[in-house]
Amino acid sequence: MASHTSPKDDARGWRIRARLRALYHGSSRQAVRFRYTVLIIDIVIIAFFIAAPVLKGEGWIFYALDYVIASLLAADLIARAMAWTDIRSWLKRPVVWVDLFILATLLFPAWLFNFGFLRVIRLWTLINSDFFWRTVGRKYDDTHVEDVVKALAALVTFVFVATGFVYTSFVGTHEGLTGYIDALYFTVTSLTTTGYGDILLPGAWGRIISIVIMLTGVTLFVRLGQTLLRPPKIHFPCPSCGLQRHDPDAVHCKACGEGLCIPNYEH
Repeated sequence: MASHTSPKDDARGWRIRARLRALYHGSSRQAVRFRYTVLIIDIVIIAFFIAAPVLKGEGWIFYALDYVIASLLAADLIARAMAWTDIRSWLKRPVVWVDLFILATLLFPAWLFNFGFLRVIRLWTLINSDFFWRTVGRKYDDTHVEDVVKALAALVTFVFVATGFVYTSFVGTHEGLTGYIDALYFTVTSLTTTGYGDILLPGAWGRIISIVIMLTGVTLFVRLGQTLLRPPKIHFPCPSCGLQRHDPDAVHCKACGEGLCIPNYEH
């Protein structure tokens, strides 16, 4: 026998979705406070991800925290899905699949813990999300600040993802690698190309991983340095060619020469 919902249930469902859409995408004070709360929870979740290799030795306390984090992440994903206009288009977003994979590692920690280091990618996806910049970034409407924060987030994310990979793959196979701090130490010395040589990854795969960490680390450091030293730009789409970034005092578009009228809020 086919089941169906009553008009009253449908109306209640639409009201819930409209409410969630207003909270996640609205600009009211209540919506902004709600998103700040969500961001604080996200930061706590990311802190747990970073500390997870150390906390795993705490036994049932670790698993209790793991499932609490899983319930929070699941609730957030369900709420975001309901707040989205089209769930199918929401599911096509790569960030959603990253979060679903992270949720799977939380729900099955005993089987998927070795992939847990990928959870830290949530830091990168959070900093690069519209949700973050519509909430925190609304106070820093500055393209230069946004670029610096994104470059720094990419570097920090890579450090902890690489550390987690080294920890899960090599700790215990070499006398110098005995814990998470050793893995972090190796990652930082390799990433900065300091290479003291007191901790080395064994075998050919160890050398390949070391090379990848060095090359990626240098690239991310250079990117961060370029971002810090690059002259600041502002986001203002050219009405003619669509160029997004211009000098703060620009009166003409560098690409097409179109006249610009960039708002100046300085007093």
